Amino acid sequence: MTNAEPPTPRTVVPIEHALLIADAFDQAQVTELRHSVASCAGAAGLRDERLDDFVLAVNELITNAVRHGGGRGWLRLWEEPGLVLCEVSDHGQGISTQRLDERSRPAPDTAGGWGLWLARELTDAMDVETGPDGTTVRITTATVPTEQHTGRHRHD
Repeated sequence: MTNAEPPTPRTVVPIEHALLIADAFDQAQVTELRHSVASCAGAAGLRDERLDDFVLAVNELITNAVRHGGGRGWLRLWEEPGLVLCEVSDHGQGISTQRLDERSRPAPDTAGGWGLWLARELTDAMDVETGPDGTTVRITTATVPTEQHTGRHRHD
């Protein structure tokens, strides 16, 4: 390229999401992290019951990472237009296929198994990637409920 040639036009790609939190955590940071998630998710547009549900779902995921994922984990929280998303990862042994396939409510007298069920029920979408090297759970909630996604799924 010589100075006589016009510069190549640059394409500007808009940033479609904004990272709000990216942090490692262990048991000592769970409460502080939950408060940070609540503050950031509220600033991103979640309100009232949808905010409470999202924060509870995140709390279940970070608690699971500490309890079952080797004592620590990593959290990323970000917003996209109309959505708030959170990803919690750990380096545990993974989740059994049987546990992931259980979409029904755990029995009331069951001591464990409520975390993923609650996270699924309290958000609009949940995706899980798991294997022997760890688990990543992503939850998504729309800032404004739609007819299809009202946050809670009632089972009458």
